[in-house]
Amino acid sequence: MNPQPIDRYAETLARETRDSVSASAAITTEKRVDILARDFPDPDGLRRLAGQIKQHTLEHLDDYLAKAVRALRDNGVVVHFAADAEEARKLILGLLSERGVRRVVKSKSMATEEIHLNDHLAAHGIDCVETDLGEFIVQIDGDTPSHIVRPIIHKNRREIARSFEAHGLGDYDDDPETITRRARIHLRSKYMESDAGITGGNFISAESGRVVLVTNEGNARFSMAPNRLHLALIGIEKIVPRDRDLAVFLNLLARSATAQQLTVYTQFINGPRASTQPSGPEEMHVVLLDNGRSRVLATDCREILRCIRCGACQNVCPVYRQASGHAYRAVYGGPVGAVLSPLLAGERFSDLADLPKASTLCGACREVCPVDIPIPDLLLRLRARAKEEGVRTPASIPMAPFATLATSPALWRTAMTASRAMNHLPTAALPVKPLREWLKLRTLPEWRGGEFRKWMKKRKQS
Repeated sequence: MNPQPIDRYAETLARETRDSVSASAAITTEKRVDILARDFPDPDGLRRLAGQIKQHTLEHLDDYLAKAVRALRDNGVVVHFAADAEEARKLILGLLSERGVRRVVKSKSMATEEIHLNDHLAAHGIDCVETDLGEFIVQIDGDTPSHIVRPIIHKNRREIARSFEAHGLGDYDDDPETITRRARIHLRSKYMESDAGITGGNFISAESGRVVLVTNEGNARFSMAPNRLHLALIGIEKIVPRDRDLAVFLNLLARSATAQQLTVYTQFINGPRASTQPSGPEEMHVVLLDNGRSRVLATDCREILRCIRCGACQNVCPVYRQASGHAYRAVYGGPVGAVLSPLLAGERFSDLADLPKASTLCGACREVCPVDIPIPDLLLRLRARAKEEGVRTPASIPMAPFATLATSPALWRTAMTASRAMNHLPTAALPVKPLREWLKLRTLPEWRGGEFRKWMKKRKQS
């Protein structure tokens, strides 16, 4: 039984990195529970409502997409469609090149990470600077984000201070305020020197054509304010039917992502600058990205497209906490990535078919999901798909022996009694080698089973 790639990665992960990821994720999860319970009498009811709205939208996406495009164009926005990553990169590069853009500032966007936009622009002589603090640190380090909301969850302030020192942003100082101030000073000139701003988009209202952007640093506003051109790359699943639906999602998004009531900056962008506005882009282009989403919509895992990219499932996941986002070998890590990444891979599904097995199926991811995605169910469906397609993945545990054990009362009773020995038997002494290898990377809880029949027998006698 070979270990999964995610197990091998976790085994080599530095203790400092694991501690950074685990501690940050755990704290946010606890705060999320507190703020939802404090602010809403029925948080789960609100989650179910959000899930129903998103599912309804997905089931009628063609209609809402057409409606959103009409509303965007009525607002003066130029709308483009990109079928895949290559088309999106080509389209964005073309828009920038036609206008002589050489310097771009960019706010945080998972969609641009998905199509590897920064590297593409750099290869064609366009300087693209990340302005979100976490993304900026990832960029100067030549790293990749390891969390949907917190790109540098895998780094601590000492590592960041060393990075700033190495890149000439000041002598070593791991004070968070100093780090933030230095980044602000460095980035301020980048905003003013830029020729265009690129953003993502959290939602698009099909009713009004408003693009909704949420940030905590104000960098999206800075990216747009001094520039004539604003490009927004947005996945087609980010459509919501009405403006009033945004109240549901915005109330859940910040609380689920960072345990805030609302992000510091919540922007409703109607289109390019109006004549009465003192600043802002004169041109606004929205690139609606498919990149496999239509294909996912046709599968039995379409519910994953409800995702609003809050990262709550990553924070609560015991596997993610021990392995970090980079272990998932794709832009999207954690439970959502274990479902979404193999699906978006298309013909390369087999390359990531092991990810759905990187889960304990504990169900915590579904409990925290603000749009009630049944992630454990989807993981099982993808496991079944891998088996049906004959994809061999590491750590495939044969279930036939367990089926024999579970359907034989005598064998089951014997196993329940013998299993107590696991509390005292060292891993090295286990008779089955695959089991020894598996337990090198896992710690089992103390065995407490085997007492039910005794309890029932006594109850009958009494």
